[in-house]
Amino acid sequence: MKKIVLILSLVGVLSACNKFLDMTPRDSISDKVMWANTESAEYAVNSIYSYAYDIYASWPSGVGMTESFTDMFKYGSYNNFAFCIIPSWVAYGGSTLTNNFVDVYLGAWSSLYGAIRRTNEAISNLKELGTGLPEADQTRLMAELRLMRGWLYFELMKRYKEIIIYDEDLSKISADKALSSEAEGWDFVWKDLEFASLNLPEKAQAKGRLDRGAALALITRSMLYAGEYQRVIDAADALSGMYSLMGSYAEAFTKGVAEGNTETILQYSFSYPDAVTHEFDFYYTPGGDYKLVGEQGGGYGTPTQELVESYEKADGSGFPDWTPWHSSTVAEPPYALLEPRFQATVLYNGASWKGRKIEPYVGGTDGWCQWNKEPKPEGRTTTGYYLRKLVDETHNLAERSQSTQHFVLLRYGEVLLNKAEACYRNNDPAGANAAVKEIRSRVGLPYTDKTGDALWAAIRQERRVELAFEDHWYWDLRRWGDSSKDYPTGLNNYQVHGLKIEPTAVEGQFQYTYVSVDDKDRNFPSKMYRFPIPDSELNSNRLVNQYPEWN
Repeated sequence: MKKIVLILSLVGVLSACNKFLDMTPRDSISDKVMWANTESAEYAVNSIYSYAYDIYASWPSGVGMTESFTDMFKYGSYNNFAFCIIPSWVAYGGSTLTNNFVDVYLGAWSSLYGAIRRTNEAISNLKELGTGLPEADQTRLMAELRLMRGWLYFELMKRYKEIIIYDEDLSKISADKALSSEAEGWDFVWKDLEFASLNLPEKAQAKGRLDRGAALALITRSMLYAGEYQRVIDAADALSGMYSLMGSYAEAFTKGVAEGNTETILQYSFSYPDAVTHEFDFYYTPGGDYKLVGEQGGGYGTPTQELVESYEKADGSGFPDWTPWHSSTVAEPPYALLEPRFQATVLYNGASWKGRKIEPYVGGTDGWCQWNKEPKPEGRTTTGYYLRKLVDETHNLAERSQSTQHFVLLRYGEVLLNKAEACYRNNDPAGANAAVKEIRSRVGLPYTDKTGDALWAAIRQERRVELAFEDHWYWDLRRWGDSSKDYPTGLNNYQVHGLKIEPTAVEGQFQYTYVSVDDKDRNFPSKMYRFPIPDSELNSNRLVNQYPEWN
């Protein structure tokens, strides 16, 4: 089945009556005409909006979901392609992680600076050519652009720590420009996002464009990395009256803003009639979905047994004892006992999906594939699981291959956990406990206030399961300085596992066998706490030297 490449779509918190933003090409008319009135100026700003999705779809990793570098997720193919064996090479570390390899598959230096250059050009044009716009529109559009620039610089800081800073003064662009300090980088991000938070309209007045809530949510995320914890807390508190958790964890992702989602702060929307689609389902839907329509796809990456064992029982009595399933047994795993976030995140043997039962076993509709012995899974799982979260259960593959489910870029659940961590770091256990309790209450899990290491463990646990597959866990471990530690605290000296599931002679009974889905132990070298500067920058900029750990 032909895969459809992602086409530019509307970014912004949507209301029921909003239309897709018109992405009219800038080069169709002159810059002077483009910035002459509010409507055409908005078209120019719309082109910058596209980067909000590129940050997740194209730039965070050229090898798929970053959870595959941790114990959460495994790409099952042994073929030498991006969504196949290469993520495992990243996780194994070692000599594979050369400067060039990391830049090609993980780096985003060139892409982000290209986006920053175009954003700075737009800011410069707004200042110089947009003087005839109403003052309120000038301020609002400037806030939109500065939000996007702050976001782009945050993504650079997250990866590289010391970067080159360019602003809208295009006369200062030079082939030779030195790195700024980490403190200067975070200060630049803060000033852009602060300006946006003070000058963007509230959601009700934004008419589907970027609003104050998006700026505040980005502050909670970026300032957590910067270690500016009071700024995180203040921004989270400002959001508390604007947004609230959905009653259902699953609906936080499946229900769009136009359908009443109170948790989504920033959403990227798609439309099949407008040819605005993506291909997430092609990679992650259960392989049986394709098999049933005579096509091939799905199952490229699947959740691990380690992730499954991260979930507590729904009755709040703790974690199941998984020891019997660490060898081989016909006992049924305790999937039905696990809390709602597991049920909304992972598809397992017998789980309901699209009016059928998932069959991730040898000979099943979805099927099972032995890691590294069968290099082409062709939709079969190597771990005994499939991803449910973010996959569209309403997607009818018999009608079309393209996916249109919206993508949540920012949500209030993350904001609460950002606040919990900031309160903990700021010696405010009461604030941290309150935020953790709110997250757990949504899924019916009890919580007793904690302090010290126990409180930190609770925050860490909630970030792991609440934000699973939202591109946080790998970066969290990195910013905490835990990645280079031994597992389970870090990402060293462990392998990930799955369950090989085989039908027995007894009707409805299965043999579950614990299997490794790695060739060797995983390793996170300390140099990966920041990615290397690409050779293209080093060769063209005489004032920049490679970070010492990459020499």
